[in-house]
Amino acid sequence: MRTKTDIITEVLVRNNRTTTDGFITDTTLTNWYNESNKWASAYKKWPFTEGRVSTTYTTTETWNFEGYKADSIRFLTIGDKLYQKINFKDYKQMLDETPSSTDRVYSDYGRTIYINTASGGSGTLTIYGQYQPVIDTTDESGLAIFTDWDDEGNEAIVEKMSGYLKRREHIPDEAELHDQRAVVKLNEIWDKIGGEQANYQLRNGDGMFTRFDVLNGGFSDGINSDQFS
Repeated sequence: MRTKTDIITEVLVRNNRTTTDGFITDTTLTNWYNESNKWASAYKKWPFTEGRVSTTYTTTETWNFEGYKADSIRFLTIGDKLYQKINFKDYKQMLDETPSSTDRVYSDYGRTIYINTASGGSGTLTIYGQYQPVIDTTDESGLAIFTDWDDEGNEAIVEKMSGYLKRREHIPDEAELHDQRAVVKLNEIWDKIGGEQANYQLRNGDGMFTRFDVLNGGFSDGINSDQFS
């Protein structure tokens, strides 16, 4: 199952239904298909909904990137410089208390990103975050959200659509069963993704055990065992 047509056909076959049934129309099936894809894409922060967008940076504080979810921007760079994401309250406090601060920081509020314009950034502004996939329901051969990424996830789309169908038939118990199956399938995929992500490692020197020099201040990569002798 890869396309809209594949998935809708599978839903009808499994439930022994056709579009000649009075309560199932092509429009209804398309709506269920659209809603099921949106539900599944929002269920987890899937790797295939990670994206980036770039634009020329100007010294403007507020930026909006349509299609990206609120609070989902994880990294922001201007030129070759990485900016630190800080709490919005702290960001506003910084501007109030030290308006000339050149710290490379940014924050967000809702869907608006705020960048410290005094940081001296120049070049290309790039954000990395989580976007909301848009399904073209007019394209019968259009791909479902999991196609070419985790194809087995399209099974969850079929189950969710079957749940909508059972509710239309006033069979809530069966509808709930299909919903549960859809959730189980998505959780199975998420567990596999988590297993792969466990292989990521921190860069050498990163982590919570950075050593701080209490006497002289600052951080140190090594320990001098004879410093008190």
